[in-house]
Amino acid sequence: MSSVKEPDRNSFEARASEAASLLSEAAKKGSQILVLTHFDTDGLASAGILGAALSRLDASMHIRAIDGLDERTMNQAPIDTADLTVLADMGSGMLELLNSKVGKRALILDHHQPVGNPEEKIIQVNPHTFGFDGAREISGAGIAYFVARATDANNLDLSALGVVGALGDMQDRGEKRSLHGLNSVIAEDGAKAGCLKLDRDLVLYGRETRPIHKALAYTSNPFLPGLSGQEDRCLSLVTSAGIAVKKDERWRTLADLSDGEKQNLLSAIIQAVSSKGVAGKVALNLIGTVYTLPKEERGMPTRDAREFSSLLNACGRMNRQGLAISICLGERGSVMDEGQEVLAEYRKTIAQYMTWVTETQDRIEELEGIYVVHGEGTIDENMTGSISTILVSSGIFDPMKALLVLARTSEGDLKISARGTEQLVISGVNLGKTLQELTPAHGGSGGGHDIAAGGNIPADSEKLFLRELDLSISRMLREKR
Repeated sequence: MSSVKEPDRNSFEARASEAASLLSEAAKKGSQILVLTHFDTDGLASAGILGAALSRLDASMHIRAIDGLDERTMNQAPIDTADLTVLADMGSGMLELLNSKVGKRALILDHHQPVGNPEEKIIQVNPHTFGFDGAREISGAGIAYFVARATDANNLDLSALGVVGALGDMQDRGEKRSLHGLNSVIAEDGAKAGCLKLDRDLVLYGRETRPIHKALAYTSNPFLPGLSGQEDRCLSLVTSAGIAVKKDERWRTLADLSDGEKQNLLSAIIQAVSSKGVAGKVALNLIGTVYTLPKEERGMPTRDAREFSSLLNACGRMNRQGLAISICLGERGSVMDEGQEVLAEYRKTIAQYMTWVTETQDRIEELEGIYVVHGEGTIDENMTGSISTILVSSGIFDPMKALLVLARTSEGDLKISARGTEQLVISGVNLGKTLQELTPAHGGSGGGHDIAAGGNIPADSEKLFLRELDLSISRMLREKR
């Protein structure tokens, strides 16, 4: 694990080169390549990188985005017959099952905590095995990028998607919300290639594309009580801060504001969230590093990397994964118009769920070490990850407790999305490892990162599972004290 191993970038890149050689060889032979990727931002950005790199090799490929890897999804995908199966942003937590399912060769490009060891027919590129933290220093898209770069040095332009994937996975945890570790190497490549520009500014959603009040209302990381999702209140706040929202007849964007106006805006935001009983320092998380894709057209959601990641996330959660991959591969025009429509619908859906959560307190169960949001029958299973991420960053809940959002799956099982805080992880809690260990005992599967994890279990195991999870997390916290 990364906690007991010195980071070894040379060995990591050597493994990436080994994976690149396998891809190049398969493309040259005309082999059938199956790419399975996760349906979230990171997985979709991974698919975009791999799709572009393989296209440049004239490879024969098929890309499929799925909601997770288990025996059911493996049986539905031709893993046993494909010449080469590439698993992006998934696979490391299911090595034992993959060893038995893979028919020929497989390549795992995953940043989640690995369980077990791959057989010789499987090449695994996972940062944890080289001393890097896959939850903070590199995402699945970042690993895909290192492999693409090793395939052809001309693939440096794909670094922008590597950054988009990392931001989608909330890895901007460096100073002033910057990317660090191997992610910083990817960002540097993007700057050198001219496809990425780094600045320090207020991190609002749509900082170059949307009116100031809408950019504020659309911002959910951090979640700002009373402002996020509330356009009218945000417009009132901006005008009360003495900021002109229009110049002539054109709506001004955050990029149009002077430094003084931005300071006034931030002060007004701090005052607003403080009046809702949330520490004003939550709003200070709005100051950070912004990543711009200068080759993208102004006014497009693909120009700001965080906005790009939100677009991909929306398409993935709204079952439009193919649309997201097309955008990653450079499709614009009507495809982008459709993507923006999906994004608008997604934001509406998220706002409805957040209103339901905050106004339906009886669906939130508080135990000794966890909060449980019971979304069964209300929250769509594809939305649990987004909801849990927003809630844990809202400042509403005790940061020393894990937060779970539950939903019913289409098969009738229970979907679990668990999130923690940095304070919780520092105190010894590892959500990914805990779910890896507990879910199989209840007839399910799970895993992920120390700070963010997920899984599925049979619905009738819910009460016992939650009790054991709460006991496990509470015990970790007591032992650390």
